[in-house]
Amino acid sequence: MATLIGSYLERAGMEAHVVHDGPAGLEAARSVDPDVVVLDLGLPGLDGIEVCRQLRTFSDAYVVMVTARDDEVDTLIGLSVGADDYLTKPFSPRELVARIQVMFRRPRRATHPEPTPQAVTVGRLALDTLGREVWLDDEPVALTRTEFDIVALLAGTPRMAFSRRQIVEAVWGPTWVGDEHLVDVHVGHLRRKLGDDAADPVFVRTVRGIGYRMGPGR
Repeated sequence: MATLIGSYLERAGMEAHVVHDGPAGLEAARSVDPDVVVLDLGLPGLDGIEVCRQLRTFSDAYVVMVTARDDEVDTLIGLSVGADDYLTKPFSPRELVARIQVMFRRPRRATHPEPTPQAVTVGRLALDTLGREVWLDDEPVALTRTEFDIVALLAGTPRMAFSRRQIVEAVWGPTWVGDEHLVDVHVGHLRRKLGDDAADPVFVRTVRGIGYRMGPGR
């Protein structure tokens, strides 16, 4: 399967590096510095979840998680450690290539109804949208690319409620096809990094029946 996927990616004009276990994947990611990592959940040596956790300590590559387990818990765990998308086996290699091509077309920062200024402040939270940096109480917060895109989208228009579909279209692109509830997973992970209590959030607030908005901060 890995070899087949690699051949499809190369046919699509990409440079593919194929490895077959977790430790080798991490070593390759450090040496190659990839734009996208296709990561199987059931890898030998280190499973895909642990590989993704370690990968996120040194790489901002897009991550597509592939799993043979059609189990929502595994999928959510995979996304919560920083995966940007997922596919459940069996799947068409052409579908995977199409998903990756959509990722390459994603803007490096979220698109908004109005232009976002370089510096955005929401209460104790500060964002540099050009430098893609976030600070909470003047302390840097390490976010994945997707997490940053979501918080930048919400902070760019404070108090505006965004539906899941609007967030998907702004962050993943209008051609993305998949479960829109992956937004909830990324928001949950973002809240944990910001120390936001889901029951009483300060920054990312749930708008019942709609989606999310950026709170006023306190």
